Amino acid sequence: MSFTLHPRLAAGTHLLGITKGCQILLKKNSAFPWILIVPEVDQEMEDLHQLPPEKFAEVAFLIREVSNFVEETFQPDKLNVACIGNIVRQMHIHVVGRTTNDLAWPGTVWASDAKSDYTPETVEAIKKAARLTFRFANPPA
Repeated sequence: MSFTLHPRLAAGTHLLGITKGCQILLKKNSAFPWILIVPEVDQEMEDLHQLPPEKFAEVAFLIREVSNFVEETFQPDKLNVACIGNIVRQMHIHVVGRTTNDLAWPGTVWASDAKSDYTPETVEAIKKAARLTFRFANPPA
C-alpha cells in the first residue's frame, strides 16, 4: 500500500506528526482549534467501519488521545468529533474545539467563513505541545 495525503488536506494543514499509522494535522485556521487525524490506509477505505477491527480500535483510541490534547491545550467548552468526508473522500477525522463565543457558535465550523492564520510562533508552540503528548515517528522539524 502506498499512502498519499490528499492535496486539499495537505494544503490546508500543518503536520504535527505521525503516530499509530495516522497523520496528525493542525488545520490552518486559528479561529477554531481544529485537528485532523488521517489514517494512512488504502484510498478505498473512506469510513471508519471499513477499517479492520484492530486498526479501528487503534484509531478510536487515538481520537480519544487527540480529543484530550485539544481539551488540555485549548480548553474549549465543547468538542466536536466527526468523520464526514463529503468533499475530501480520503478518510480523516475532525477533532474541533468549540467555545460559546467562537465565530461559528452554535453552528458548524464547516459553514463558517471565520478564517484566521496562526502565527508561525503559535504553530511551533502547538507542535511542541503535540511532541510532548504523542510519540511521533520522525516528528517534523
